[in-house]
Amino acid sequence: MAIHKMLRRSLSAEKRSTEVPKGHLAVYVGESEKKCFVIPLSYLNDPLFQELLCQTEEEFGFRHPMGGLTIPCSEDLFIDLTSHLSKT
Repeated sequence: MAIHKMLRRSLSAEKRSTEVPKGHLAVYVGESEKKCFVIPLSYLNDPLFQELLCQTEEEFGFRHPMGGLTIPCSEDLFIDLTSHLSKT
C-alpha cells in the first residue's frame, strides 16, 4: 500500500514539473542533452533573446524534436542570457 502512495506522489510530482505557468514558455536548451527551462514570455520581446532565436533558426531551422522550442546552445550561455534579462 505504501508503494502505491509513493508512486502516485511521484507521478503527480512529475506531472506538475511539466506544467508551465500562464505567461511563461518551456524552452529546451542544450547542445547534446536537452534541459527544460521555463521562461517568462516577456523574454521573447528582448533584442538579445531574439538574436539567439534568429541564430538558432539560421543554423537549425524550425525542427523541434522535443515538442517545444529547442535552442541548441550551451546551458551556460542560456543561463547567462536569462540572468541578464531577469535584471532588466
